[in-house]
Amino acid sequence: MRIGVLALQGAFIEHIKILRELGVTAVEVRLPEDLEGLDGLIIPGGESTTIGKLATMYHFMEPLRAFAAQKAVWGTCAGMIFMAKEIGDGRSNHGQPLLAIMDIVVDRNAFGRQVDSFEIDLDVPAINNGEVKPFPAVFIRAPKLVSTKGKATVLAQLVDGTAVAAQEGNWLVTSFHPELTGDNRFHKYFLQLAQSQGEQWSMVNC
Repeated sequence: MRIGVLALQGAFIEHIKILRELGVTAVEVRLPEDLEGLDGLIIPGGESTTIGKLATMYHFMEPLRAFAAQKAVWGTCAGMIFMAKEIGDGRSNHGQPLLAIMDIVVDRNAFGRQVDSFEIDLDVPAINNGEVKPFPAVFIRAPKLVSTKGKATVLAQLVDGTAVAAQEGNWLVTSFHPELTGDNRFHKYFLQLAQSQGEQWSMVNC
């Protein structure tokens, strides 16, 4: 399996390391042609406006949308903002290029500044395979999910009901940074999505 990590800006190295530990061929994606032959793509944390502007500069937007229409995509933190169809923090989307593929509304930096970063255990049944084991979620200048629409569903939320992870078909988003923990269950879950989506696409094209 070949999984790409968008390497325009942000914390892509950590994702690459975990993928390789799981025996996956991990590819740093810097140009549209790097998407060729991938089974899935991770859009890492970083600065969402910068990621959007660089994606626009390098003519990535349409190739990324075309890729997402067929393959699994996972956005962490800034990647979640980039994948959202709408920013719902009361500010205009002007100057914030969005991939706008997932039917979610997000609030940027909803949990405060860098100094307000925190770690908390989350209950995420989707990744547990029947085992009751909390996931150690790391939040750094994190966005939150204001709402999910259409086929998008919430996978995890804080004790106050704030949604922090969601899925829509083969697309996955997390407010937090699973790559900064020693727990690889979210990466394994994404690999399952990528494999399942690849098998479905192969059947369609038989």
